[in-house]
Amino acid sequence: MKNGGKRGGVAAVAATPGAATSGDPYFPQHGNGGYRTAEYDLELDYRPHSGRLSARARITAVAEHALSEFALDLGPFRVDRVLVDGARPARYTHRADKLRIRPARPLPAGASFTVEVRYTGVPKPVRTRDWGDLGWEQLEDGALVASQPTGAPSWFPCNDRPGDKAAYRITVTAPSPYTVVANGTLIARTISASATTWVYEQPAPMASYLATVQIGMYELIDIAVGPVPQPAAVPQRLLAEARHDFARQPQMMTVFQDFFGPYPFDDYAAVVVDEELDVPVEAQGLSIFGANHVDGRRGHERLIAHELSHQWFGNSVTIADWQHIWLNEGFAKYAEWLWSEVSGGPTTAAHAAKSRTRLSLMRQDIRIADPGARKIFDDRVYQRGALTLHALRTVIGHAAFVSLLREWTATHRHSTVTTEDFTAMAQRHSAHPLGGLFTMWLYDTRLPTLPQPR
Repeated sequence: MKNGGKRGGVAAVAATPGAATSGDPYFPQHGNGGYRTAEYDLELDYRPHSGRLSARARITAVAEHALSEFALDLGPFRVDRVLVDGARPARYTHRADKLRIRPARPLPAGASFTVEVRYTGVPKPVRTRDWGDLGWEQLEDGALVASQPTGAPSWFPCNDRPGDKAAYRITVTAPSPYTVVANGTLIARTISASATTWVYEQPAPMASYLATVQIGMYELIDIAVGPVPQPAAVPQRLLAEARHDFARQPQMMTVFQDFFGPYPFDDYAAVVVDEELDVPVEAQGLSIFGANHVDGRRGHERLIAHELSHQWFGNSVTIADWQHIWLNEGFAKYAEWLWSEVSGGPTTAAHAAKSRTRLSLMRQDIRIADPGARKIFDDRVYQRGALTLHALRTVIGHAAFVSLLREWTATHRHSTVTTEDFTAMAQRHSAHPLGGLFTMWLYDTRLPTLPQPR
């Protein structure tokens, strides 16, 4: 069974002699220092039956200090050429999933530069002990990309750290019977006799792990056409079930905008792959579900709510590094409870009581503000993260809680955050000190008791 959900070199950058890596603390071999990316322009030609990818990546970046050398994360492809600023080919080495590039002339601090990489091969997913395969995965008839947290180098050269966000243009050429969905808005589709080229643009800054391409034999439908367009790509055999299961997503969008503020992107797509996935997975501006998540009875509607809420929490407001993962998953879990309450299901209080009882039966050895690399997708991070938010809402009141969420998403729209950023902002919305509450729920391992309404 495909994993399809939350799935895992040489240290990063040499900029000037002795420069240090700037990888994520949990994944120090991913990510590079010395520069920040501004834009990725990816051109991919994919042959589903052979699995072969021919590609060109053009990356625009800014040097943070003088660079005599810099690095990108890239899996085991054959690199055919590397250019810096369009000049003659640059010198490079490609070992241990690190593409180290030495431009003909050092790049001065503050300089904007481009690097173009041409590469070919059969993408190989990043294999991990805890989360299965990450990144580009060949399906029986197409391809799926689910990179969280470290799978992006399986299909394009990148600075693979969540805190470095950039705009994307993704162009994919595939045989004409296939439908291609990628991040952003479809701005062009050119059909030839045997192949079709699809061009998507995502202008809002995006972390590399959220970049995705989905290729399959899909039918395109509209779940909603406005004010936020909500297209979907679905296997023909599941069209009726998908139309029913996603029918309340537009209402969900309205409810979440009331809680979280305006939807942060131009549109929101759903892809249902014709495979079973352990869990759905979010990407920026779209979410990917398995065929097993579509049953025609809305049996997995909470997952639709979960993935939609990630567009605010994780995709627009992105964690600076993986230590702060509860800011993604705790918020998304709580969004499930909010939707349940609004749509006539169990209340948030009922969900919280049930969740706390469940957690009380588990080991109490996790600090969700710093769970450790192997536990970032531990269910306790999700559940206890949601309980933290419920406890906060109980203490400061519903109106202050909603005001906090809306300020959080507006202030940090398309940027990166830490746990400390959230607790500091929360304190400004409370008449009472919150240090004890956050210490108990985020930093202590022992499970606290839920507070009672004042």
